[in-house]
Amino acid sequence: MVNINGLAHVVLTVTEYKKSLQFYTRLLPAFGMTLVHDGSDFCYHVGARTAIGIRKCDPEFQEEQFQQYRVGLHHLCFRARSREDVDTAEKLVISLGAKIVRGPKLREWAPEYYYVLFEDPDGIRLEVNFIPGTGLLKKQRKFWLWRGIY
Repeated sequence: MVNINGLAHVVLTVTEYKKSLQFYTRLLPAFGMTLVHDGSDFCYHVGARTAIGIRKCDPEFQEEQFQQYRVGLHHLCFRARSREDVDTAEKLVISLGAKIVRGPKLREWAPEYYYVLFEDPDGIRLEVNFIPGTGLLKKQRKFWLWRGIY
């Protein structure tokens, strides 16, 4: 068995690099992350037990747009420590001009699953959620997911 200790990093490839750089360099520090690299086509934030990289796409993909149900990333979710953090995240992303897809609201995917779902400048979907206690790890809990919810 491999003893995994969380998610080390995620790198998102974007077409709107300048807009994404402005967005993420304001969003991620508010999530407790520090910008450790700021280059002409790649930036990298570390903190909150993970890291997020933003990379400019190659020129031949410049006209493509994020498609949630295409092979690859569906969405990226940040785990909050409280419902209040989810509410604060919603206010923050609204102030950044992000599109709120839905929430903050409760859903039935796990007991007391509370979340907000929003999009970055490329339309990549991001979520901040809070689940109290052990969530789906509690005995007798079931995971509910229906295509089309996200």
